[in-house]
Amino acid sequence: MAMMEQALPRPRDRVLSAAHDAALIVAGSLVIALLAQLSLRLPFTPVPVTGQTFAVLVIAATLGARRGAITVGLYLAEGAAGLPFFAEGKGGFVWLLPSSPTGGYLWAFVLAAFVVGGLAERGWDRRPLTSAAAMAAGQVVVLGLGVVWLARALGVSLGTAASLGLYPFIAAEIVKLLIAAGLFPLFWHVRDLRDRATEG
Repeated sequence: MAMMEQALPRPRDRVLSAAHDAALIVAGSLVIALLAQLSLRLPFTPVPVTGQTFAVLVIAATLGARRGAITVGLYLAEGAAGLPFFAEGKGGFVWLLPSSPTGGYLWAFVLAAFVVGGLAERGWDRRPLTSAAAMAAGQVVVLGLGVVWLARALGVSLGTAASLGLYPFIAAEIVKLLIAAGLFPLFWHVRDLRDRATEG
């Protein structure tokens, strides 16, 4: 009986854990909102280049699938509530509606966070190649769903939507991917070195 009691988390521990998770989720949503303001408007497309995807990928790999997806969901809720958290300081639920050209990218962030977070939980963030593959999977989700949504929002073909919401962003997305993919193997390497130094 005593062993069973020790194995079960105490109420105080559960409260502290929940508070810790909540703090991480709120902080993560604010980081996404901040990096969303790093945006560049291209004259030929309604979709700006932003730091949102980078933030989503990094936060998902850091927090895991469940907390990463919840973090992005909170970010969308904050923006939908009217806070100026979407790109270019925009806010309001209108940006998540089917008529919004960027709505698909925003909704896709939730699924991308779940995918990248799940892969990170399986250790994909520990090596450069698998880390890059995890980040690429997240970007495929965002760009793929974003382009399909964009085509419907504008009433154009997928090819036209890709020329507006995919091809112009490939170079920037590759840069984001490489930076994000390099962060986590570096983190694990530094932590392993620190652990070995502590053991020694």
